[in-house]
Amino acid sequence: MIIALWITGILLTLLYLLSGAMKAFRSKAALQPRMAYVEDFAAWQVKAIGVVEILGALGVILPLVTGIAPVVTGIAAIGLVIVQVVAIAVHVRRKEGKSIPVNIVLLLLAVVVAVLRFVAL
Repeated sequence: MIIALWITGILLTLLYLLSGAMKAFRSKAALQPRMAYVEDFAAWQVKAIGVVEILGALGVILPLVTGIAPVVTGIAAIGLVIVQVVAIAVHVRRKEGKSIPVNIVLLLLAVVVAVLRFVAL
């Protein structure tokens, strides 16, 4: 089970670091062609979403790497589940069905990490 936690944790971290860095460090205008939903948010909100994703990614992996406060991994994964539930709601509201499968994959990865951290280990 620990190997599964490491694999899903690393994958989740990489995906969220990439996604979060794009939102945190690129302008809203640069994001808009690929992420049309950003037009519904202020630039600072898009950057805040990126920072939350980066912090969640770090919260998933750093406790695993350091062995310090391992409960944070599960808490961070639950936070990322919440991020994806909200993201799915935004895409449903905007009728952006093509974006939802990616959100579901990220949601499932975060659920697996949370379950492995709290239930299986």
